[in-house]
This record gives sequence, C-alpha cells and structure tokens, in this order.
Amino acid sequence: MITLRKADDRGLSKIDWLTSRHSFSFADYYDAQQMGFASLRVINEDWIAAGAGFPTHPHRDMEIITYVVDGAVAHRDSMGNGSTITPGDVQRMSAGTGVTHSEYNPSRAAPLHLLQIWIEPDKRGYAPGYEQVRFADADKRGRMRLVASPDGAEGSVTIHQDTRVYASVIEPQGAVKMALAAGRRAYVQVVRGALTVNGVAMAAGDGARVTGEAALEFAASAESEVLLFDLV
Repeated sequence: MITLRKADDRGLSKIDWLTSRHSFSFADYYDAQQMGFASLRVINEDWIAAGAGFPTHPHRDMEIITYVVDGAVAHRDSMGNGSTITPGDVQRMSAGTGVTHSEYNPSRAAPLHLLQIWIEPDKRGYAPGYEQVRFADADKRGRMRLVASPDGAEGSVTIHQDTRVYASVIEPQGAVKMALAAGRRAYVQVVRGALTVNGVAMAAGDGARVTGEAALEFAASAESEVLLFDLV
C-alpha cells in the first residue's frame, strides 16, 4: 500500500526569513495523525533567506541528517566542527547525550533550500558525533545510492538505527527499481521533479508511506531526485 501525502497538505510555518513545510508534527504544527513513521520523526523542507539561519540551539538523542537542495549551509557545533554543506553532501549529526549547533545561509544574495531529517536512534545516550560525505549526482543517477545506514556500508554516513536512506537522480523517461525485504516499510520523499512510484503520481515535495510492498519502481517524467527511507 502506498499512502500519498501531497506537498501542500504538509504543515506550514513562515516567518520573515524562513518558510518551512513539515511532513510530520513539529514545533507549533501538530497533527495527531502525523507524528512520524517508524523511526522517521521529522522531514522539514526549509527555505532560508540570504544571510539568515538558525542560531545556536541544543539537541539530544536524535540522528539529524541535512540534505541540501540549493545553496549552502554554514554549520558550527559544540563538538568543534565547522563546515559548509552544499548539494551532494549528506551531513549526519548524532545529538546523543547533547550537542548545540547553528546553521546559517552564508550567501548575501541567494536563498537556501534544504531538507532536515530526524531519525530516532535505537537507544538513548550515545556520544555525540558528526560525519559529512559527498555523493555526486553521477553516483546517484539511475540507481538507488545508499547514503545513510547503521553500519556505514558503501561509504554511507552511519546512523544509530536500523534505517537505510537512499538517494536517486532519475533522468526523464528513466526508471529505477528497489526491492524491499519482507516486513520492512518505506517512506518516499520527492526532492524535485515528477515521477510515479508503482504507478502513483508524485511531484516535488510529495511524500508517501509504503507498507506491504515487495518492491518499488520509480518512473520519471522529468529529471527527478528522490529519497527513499527503508524502515523497520
């Protein structure tokens, strides 16, 4: 079964420097039917104005993945990490027993567009950690590229949960297939473009819960980028 959640049905928050769409309940947006899916707790799609961003703030006991669509993120944290995250990079921050960080758009002119993803860890109390790996479009084109996993397989970032995150770039009229193991669930998030998933039409910003499917086929009508979460 594929249960579609259209982009415009997501929660919306908007202030002068930030527009955010929430796939699941977050901050002031609350929907008792949208509290997450399996270990997937947050998918926020954010548009951040030039020169603006999130000042230093705390997190704990969450695996946080940043996936940039357009622009760049200037990251600083209490572990001593400072980096710039651009399209193609996957950043993982394990908040663990506690970490503070800030995320800013360093551009003076261009907006920043990103996805921030929270995955609940398999237990509380891990030591905080940080990792950033680059996955070129060529490495994702025409296939599902593993970008996050519990064991760092295939050069993916490592998360503390039995969840695997895949990214794919699919050319117009192209298709990608992905098998799902028995008993596994999945969540699909379309980053850009337009495609069908087992015949269900999806566009940029749309998400879908997947249960009881042995395999998924992604068929693109325009160049598309998609994330697939393989979940228990």
